[in-house]
Amino acid sequence: MLDVRLIRNDPDAVRSGLARRGEDLALLDRLVELDGEHRALTAERDALRAEIRSLSNQVGTLHREGRSEEATALQEESRALGERERELDVRCDEASTAVRDILLRLPNLPAPDCPDGAGEVDNVVVRVEGFDESAYRDHQRVPHWEVGEELGILDVERAVKLSGSMFVMYRGAGAALVRALCQLAIDRNVDRYEEVRPPTLVRTDTLISTGHLPKFVDEAYHLERDDLWAIPTAEVPLTSLHRDEILAEGDLPRRFVAHTSCFRREAGSAGKDTRGLLRVHEFDKVEILALGTPAQAAELHREILERAEGIVVELGLAYRVLDLCAGDIGNSAARTFDIEVYAPGVDQWLEVSSVSWFSDYQARRANLRFRPESGKGTEVLHTLNGSALAVPRVWAALVETHRQPDGTVLVPDPLRPYLTPYLGGDGPLR
Repeated sequence: MLDVRLIRNDPDAVRSGLARRGEDLALLDRLVELDGEHRALTAERDALRAEIRSLSNQVGTLHREGRSEEATALQEESRALGERERELDVRCDEASTAVRDILLRLPNLPAPDCPDGAGEVDNVVVRVEGFDESAYRDHQRVPHWEVGEELGILDVERAVKLSGSMFVMYRGAGAALVRALCQLAIDRNVDRYEEVRPPTLVRTDTLISTGHLPKFVDEAYHLERDDLWAIPTAEVPLTSLHRDEILAEGDLPRRFVAHTSCFRREAGSAGKDTRGLLRVHEFDKVEILALGTPAQAAELHREILERAEGIVVELGLAYRVLDLCAGDIGNSAARTFDIEVYAPGVDQWLEVSSVSWFSDYQARRANLRFRPESGKGTEVLHTLNGSALAVPRVWAALVETHRQPDGTVLVPDPLRPYLTPYLGGDGPLR
């Protein structure tokens, strides 16, 4: 969440940042009003508490001096003040809750170097790698759902029978390809990132910490009986690994990599292309995440982007990198680079990784702090993450890009060690 002290001390900067996102500033105005009320109520309550303590001391002195009548009068006065103090305490709690509720709903401020813009059409293409539209042949211009059905490696029809629309099922070599992609992404990152297999069901506070709640409640799957949420990304549990902890600066940065299933309701998918693997409710993803000091953040952002790009390059996929504008970055992000791969069968650029720096926004929600090596006190950490590999769209782009004239799929070299039992013969993979 935003630092309330920044809102108090420099409201114009906050107003400007939110305006760059296209946010309605009425919520900020209400926050400023409520925060003022809360501070005034707190000051009045604390003054009453001090007065009550003073009266209590006076009562004790009067009793010791045998002046009982005067002591009794002061006790009555103290009781009356106590009732007022309790009323103010309730109002303080109500105002504090209202302030926190708005803070949880306000998005992060875009970084100064985040491009201006209102939406995805204003995103900046940083670079395009390996793309030559004229180089793709007819056999590569077949949608992955047709390729998958023809080869028997993708079974959408039976997945819908089992679970409903926007669920898919991989079979045989298709399922092995999912496993191989995830293992490749893990193997390419465990040199510096600690492998973690976190729970896929988490508490409400864990989703609040990343900013997925309360803003995106309609996008999440909620198990009401147990009050647990299915994670939309491993970012959620990884961010909270050190929640409410203070880390030593010398132990930073901390880096994590995790392969999990991810679940998204895709409540806003009406009118969008949901065929095949373009938009699904459940999918596998390998996430890389880092916690660092503010001074380490820029280098960590570059590192995560470089690692995510590297896997796409190894898979022989054409891709582009976008610098997302202020009107299109995620609610919690300060700066985001998207990696999109080109899928020739659907003739689309498909987002496969959002590499984001969240400044101290998530860390403030999760109470993630560090103790500097020099100086006193603690400071708020910065969080960063990105998809090392998100399976569905990478799988789609891969089988379309590497489809051969005979209809089989040529497996890129980095994946071959994981798929040995499925290569050769008359199978779907070559």
